[in-house]
Formats: sequence, structure tokens, C-alpha cells
Amino acid sequence: MGGGPAGRAAAAACSDTGLRVTLVDPAPRRVWPHTYGTWCDELPPSVPSAALASVMPRMAVHGTHRHEWQRPYAVLDNTALWKHFWRADIVEVTGRVTAAEHGPTGSTVVLKDGRRIAAAVVVDATGAVRALSGGRPPHTAAQQSAVGWVVDAATAEPFCDPDAGVFMDWRPAPQTRGGWPTFLYAIHLGPNRVLLEETSLARRPGLPLALLRRRLAGRFAAAGVDAHGRIDEERVRFPVDDPLPRPGRVIPFGAAAGFVHPATGFSVAASLQRAPWLAAAISAALPSGPATAARASWSIQWPPSAVAAHMLRHRALHALLSLPPDLVPGFFEAFFRLDEPHRTAFLAPEGSPAGTAAAMSALFRNAPWRIRRRLVLGGLSVGHPPARHGLGGD
Repeated sequence: MGGGPAGRAAAAACSDTGLRVTLVDPAPRRVWPHTYGTWCDELPPSVPSAALASVMPRMAVHGTHRHEWQRPYAVLDNTALWKHFWRADIVEVTGRVTAAEHGPTGSTVVLKDGRRIAAAVVVDATGAVRALSGGRPPHTAAQQSAVGWVVDAATAEPFCDPDAGVFMDWRPAPQTRGGWPTFLYAIHLGPNRVLLEETSLARRPGLPLALLRRRLAGRFAAAGVDAHGRIDEERVRFPVDDPLPRPGRVIPFGAAAGFVHPATGFSVAASLQRAPWLAAAISAALPSGPATAARASWSIQWPPSAVAAHMLRHRALHALLSLPPDLVPGFFEAFFRLDEPHRTAFLAPEGSPAGTAAAMSALFRNAPWRIRRRLVLGGLSVGHPPARHGLGGD
């Protein structure tokens, strides 16, 4: 269920193991409309270079000072990646799933229009909707929200170098009067197209898109750039602090399974990495029954070490959301100054508890005292088992 990058990757991997696969989506042939970026070293080797729209050899970051990370960053070519995951033997069904009924030998998926599809196992890759994985949690989610404008390379020159992108620039947008801070994200989409995005990394509730649009327009005006020359607009809003769903007969995958990294909002690289794991677990365990296959699939996606790292990152997010807005850029400045191994360990899709805790401890030691004090008050108790929310803040 779900034909986004996670659903397509899972369907392709299952097909490649010899399983018969049906993919259900409201528009299964639609190419994904959103922009997906990731660090190149987090992509599995199976992703072909043709599926990368651009690669930037370095990324700038700015907390209270400017830094450069010499770590290649890629933007995915959605059409090429969609074609890479298309399989002729996958049955595509246009529809929306509303329920699933489970028995000892399999499951039956019920569509909104009343159709029923029998299956041995059901994989929920419906993203934040979590159609069969418990639905939306009852609490107000911390959301990432953004408004981005696509412009030509010449228009983007005041904001980013021709051969580099901007991962986070926390300098306030001109004419910003208080409020929660946002940052500029800038990436090259191709030879002459650049996405400039005003982003709120995580806030409960999410910032209004109209506010983000005004801030982005303020950056353009201050740089003497005519915003009317934009080619396209992209709008983003999704939760970053959803709890892990409960294991059951439905196998959640991708964002539905809690893959969204609370420090960045990234989940696609994790989905591409873990799709073959999912397929292998289902294929190996299915002869022992569908319930066994579902348990094996959950265990390989979320071993105890991955759960611990995930919870540590959510605790850091909870603490960051408690910071006063004026301290957020300083918090990220402390993170940007960490050694590369610490940064990489914290931002990794598949993090380890030891690496995540070491990065959090190093950040805490390097942060100014007034930030450390607020982090302690916000619940960031470094060195103890984790509780609830990631590094992402806005």
C-alpha cells in the first residue's frame, strides 16, 4: 500500500526475490512531485547514477558563522528512480485502502470502493497517513514545513555557489520580527535549476506556509532578486516526531514505520537502504506463516539498537523544541562545529546508540552554558537512556 519512493522500493525488492506483488495507490503511475535530497554516502550502491539529478561536492552551513562540509550531497531524479523501481510483474491497483482483515493463512485488504484483495502479507507504505498502521497519533505533531521557489542558476547566485548547496543557513530572513527561526536550504536540481527553500525544521504546531513564503520573499528582496522570475513553487508539510507504530500483522515501512529522521526530516535514503532487508525477511519467513513474516520484517527494520538510537534522537528534538527561539541558531552552530564522525553518526539513517549518544554528549559539552542550561531543563539528559523526540529544531 503506497506508491511513493518507499512503497516502490519495497515492491521492487519483493518482486526481485520472487514474490508476487500487488501495489495499491490512488495514482500508481504518478511520478513523485516532491524533491528528495540525501548525502551520497547514505544511498545504497544499487541506486544508479542515472537516478541522481545533481550531485553537489560540498554543502555550506551557517549557524552563527559559515562552515563548509566536504560531503557530497545528491538530489534524486524522481522519474529515473521511479523507472528504476518499476517491475512488469507488479500488479498495480488504483485505489485507496481503508482496512485489512487478518486470518491464519493471510490477509484481505479492503479498498474504499469495496474491492477486496487477498494477500499473504500487507506492507503499509502510506507515509504519515499510516492507513493501516494505527493512523495519525492523537497528539499535535511537531511538523517540518517549507516553501521553496525554483529559479534559474543566475537568480540563485546571491544565495549559493554554482558548485555547492546550502544545507542550513540559520541567519534570519530580512524583516523578520521575532517568532520561531527558520533557515534557508538551497540545492541544485540540474544544470540551470536551483531550489531555494525557507524551512522550519520542526515546530509544534508547524509554521504557516504563508509566513514561510513572506520570509523567502524577504530574502529575495534583500538580495535585489525579483521573486516573480521563479519557475515553480514547492510546499512541504509533514510530521517529524511520530512514535514508532506497534508491531502487528501489517508491516509498516518508510515514513509509516518511523523512518523520518527527526534531525533532518529525511526518510528516503533509509527506505532505499532497508527495502532489500524487508524483502529478504518476508521471503525467508513466509513459509512459516504470515504472522512469522510480519514479526521478522519488524525485527530486521527495528532491532533494539536502532530503536534506542531513534529514541535518543527524539529526546534531543524534545529538548530543542524547548529552546527560546533566539538560542536555536547557537544550538546549530554547536552542532556544525562537531567533528565529522559525530555529525555523520547523528545524521545517519541507521544510527547506533553509542554513536548517537557520543554526538549528543559532544554537542552538549561544546554548547554555550546558557544553551546547556536550557537543554537540561528541556529534558536532554546526556548519558541516560532515551525518552521521546531528534536534533531538528524550528
